[in-house]
Order: sequence, then C-alpha cells, then structure tokens
Amino acid sequence: MAYLFLVSLSISVLLYILRGLEILTYIPGWMILVPMAIAIFSGIISGINKTKRF
Repeated sequence: MAYLFLVSLSISVLLYILRGLEILTYIPGWMILVPMAIAIFSGIISGINKTKRF
C-alpha cells in the first residue's frame, strides 16, 4: 500500500506542476484529482494497517 501511495502522490504532483507550467493544459481537473484521491485513501489505509498488531 505504501508503494501505491508514493506512486499516485508523485503522479499527481507531477501532473499538477506540469499543468501549472502550462505544458499539459489539455488535462482536465478530474485527471489530477483521481491520483490525489488514490493517494489519500491508500495513505489512510496504509496508516491503519501499520497500527494493527498481528
């Protein structure tokens, strides 16, 4: 889960920066929000899994 968090977070940051620099202006806003949402949810799930005691 941590890898999914890091990959989706890096993709969303890269897309956000490239869109801000007007290199990828044709990308709609939801295409940036989807990796951000995946990063948030996978980060929460990863944090919950780390606190569990097996």
